[in-house]
Amino acid sequence: MNEKQLTQLLKGVQKPGRYTGGELNSIIKDKSQIDVRFAFCFPDTYEIGMSHLGMKILYSLINNLEWAWCERVFAPWVDMEKNMLEQGVGTFALESLDDINEFDVIGFTLQYELCYTNMLNMLDMSGIPLYSKDRHSLKNLVVVGGPCTCNAEPIADFVDVAFLGEGEEQMVEFLTLYRESKLNGDTKEEFLLKASKIKGVYVPSLYDVSYNDDGTVKEIKPNADVPYPITKAIVEDMDNAFYPENFVVPYIQTVHDRAVQEVFRGCIRGCRFCQAGMIYRPVREKSHSTVSNQAKCLCDTTGYEEVSLASLSTSDYSEIEPLLNDMLDWTEKDKVNISLPSLRIDSFSPELLEKISKVRKSGLTFAPEAGSQRMRDVINKNLDEETILKTCRTAFAGGHCSVKLYFMLGLPTETLEDIEAIGQLGQKIVDEFYHLEDRPKGKGVQVSISLATFVPKPHTPFQWMAQDKLQTVRDKQKHLVESLTTRKIRVSWHDSDTSLLEAVFARGDRRLSKIIYKAFKKGSRFDSWGDFFDIEMWKDCFDEAGLNMEFYANRERSYDEVMPWDHLDFGVTKSFLMRENDKAKEASVTPNCRQQCAGCGANKLLCGGKCFEKR
Repeated sequence: MNEKQLTQLLKGVQKPGRYTGGELNSIIKDKSQIDVRFAFCFPDTYEIGMSHLGMKILYSLINNLEWAWCERVFAPWVDMEKNMLEQGVGTFALESLDDINEFDVIGFTLQYELCYTNMLNMLDMSGIPLYSKDRHSLKNLVVVGGPCTCNAEPIADFVDVAFLGEGEEQMVEFLTLYRESKLNGDTKEEFLLKASKIKGVYVPSLYDVSYNDDGTVKEIKPNADVPYPITKAIVEDMDNAFYPENFVVPYIQTVHDRAVQEVFRGCIRGCRFCQAGMIYRPVREKSHSTVSNQAKCLCDTTGYEEVSLASLSTSDYSEIEPLLNDMLDWTEKDKVNISLPSLRIDSFSPELLEKISKVRKSGLTFAPEAGSQRMRDVINKNLDEETILKTCRTAFAGGHCSVKLYFMLGLPTETLEDIEAIGQLGQKIVDEFYHLEDRPKGKGVQVSISLATFVPKPHTPFQWMAQDKLQTVRDKQKHLVESLTTRKIRVSWHDSDTSLLEAVFARGDRRLSKIIYKAFKKGSRFDSWGDFFDIEMWKDCFDEAGLNMEFYANRERSYDEVMPWDHLDFGVTKSFLMRENDKAKEASVTPNCRQQCAGCGANKLLCGGKCFEKR
C-alpha cells in the first residue's frame, strides 16, 4: 500500500493518527538490505499498544540488528477495518505500510486473554491461514509472547512458537537462528525443531495432549526430541540488559503518554491471587544510577515531561530514596514529573510523598485488595488496617483530597461480612480526613473503590480455586453498594461477564482453540471493550462445541489433576503453590521474600542461585 491509498482509507475514520506512522523516533530501513522482517503486532488499538513497555523494548532491540527490521502493527478499529475490507487492504505495518503477509515473522504480544479473536482477525485480514498446520512455509511464522503464554494452550492450534518469559536475549538468539535457517533453505519443521532447544521457546505442535473421560487433561507429552518441561527465559543482569535510548513518540494521546523507566522485575510480596507476582520471579533490580541515567536519556530524546517508574511494586525498590534524590537533581530543573504508579501502602512515607510531589501532585492509588483482615491474610497481603489508615492520613496531610482503592471481589473463602468490610474501610478513611486538623481547608474528600472480579490464574496458589458464578458476583456487588452510608465513597467495578471468559481462557486447554475460532467467525472483535463484548454469543459457541464455560471457570480442582500448563515452567514449583494454597485456607500469612525465603524455587533460574542481589 502507498500513501495515496492510505489517504483514501482514512476518510471518515476516527483518529487517523492511529494508522499514519511517521512518528518521532520511528525506524525506517532499506528493505533490500534486510534478511528478516518482523511484524510486532499488538492485538488492540494504537493508544493501548503504544503504551506497552515490552513493545518499546523489543522494537528497539530488534532494530539494533543490522539485518532485521521490526515494524509496528495494531488492530484496526471497526471503522478502519470496514474501509480496509471494502478496499481490499490487509493488516499493515506503520513503518512501511506493507501487508503483514510480506513479513517473515509475525509476532503478537498477548497481554490479556480477551484479545485472542483480534489476533485471528489481524491474520485473516491479510489472508494468512489461522491454524499453524495450514501454514507450511517458513515465511509468516506466527509467534506469541507476553503473560498469556504462561498458559498458551487455548491458542496452541494457531501459533507456531510461544515465548515463555523475558525476550531480550531469547529474541536475538531466535531471530539469528531464523536468519540462518532461511538462508540455508530449512523447512518450517526443521527450523521449529532447532528453535525448541532455545530456552523459553515452546513449540506447541511438538507436544501432544490427551484427555480423561471427565474432560480433564490426562497427559501432556513431547512427540519429538524436545525439552520437557519448557523453562522460561529471564534476564539476570538488569544493569546491562538492553534498554532503549528513545521511544517512538505518538502523534495522538495514548493511554500512558509518558516516558517509562523500568526499575526492577519480579515482586517480593507473594500475594496468592497475583499471577505477575509469581511468573516474573525472581526479583532483579537495576542500580539507582542506571535507572536515573536511562530515565533522563528517555526524557531528553522524546521531550516527555513525565516519567513513570515501572515495576510491580515500585516502593519496594531497595534504592528508592537515593533514586529519587538522583532524579530530583534533573527533574526539578527540567520540570519533569515523577510518577510512581505501583505504590505499596506499607512502603508509603511522608518523605516519599514529598519527593514525588515536588514538581506536581499525581493521583494516589493503593490496593488493599480486601476489606477485612481475615481476607487480607487469606490472600497474603501482609497489610493491616492501621497501616492503611496511617497511609491515608499521610496523603491527606500532604494535600491530597482523593484516594483510589483497588479491591477484589469473589476471593476464595469470602463471605458477605468480608464484602461489608470493604465499605467499612472506605468509611474509616473518610472519617480520617475529617478528623485531621491539618487537612486541606475548604475541600471535601473522595474515596473511590474499584472492584475487580477474582480470576484464578495459572502458576498461582489459587490456580486450583473456583471463580464465583456470575449471579453470586452480582449479588456481592449489590450488597456492597447497599452497605454504604456516605456519598463520599464511589464504587465502580469491571464487568463480571468478561471476568468469566477471562477465567475460562486463563485455565483452559487446547480444545478452546475451536471456541475462539467459532467466535471469530461469528464476528467477535475487541472483547475487552464493553461495547463489543457479547457473552451470549460466547455461550452459544461453547454449546455448539459441546463444552462448558463453568467446567473451566467455576470448578475447584484437586492437587492431583493435571493442569493444561503443567509442562510450562515459570520458576515457582507446584509444591510451593500447594503450600501457599493450604495456608490460605487457614488464613495464615507468609513473610515477604526479603524477610524470609519461602522456598518458591525461582532462584534456580539464576546462575548464582541467589535472589535480590543486584546483578
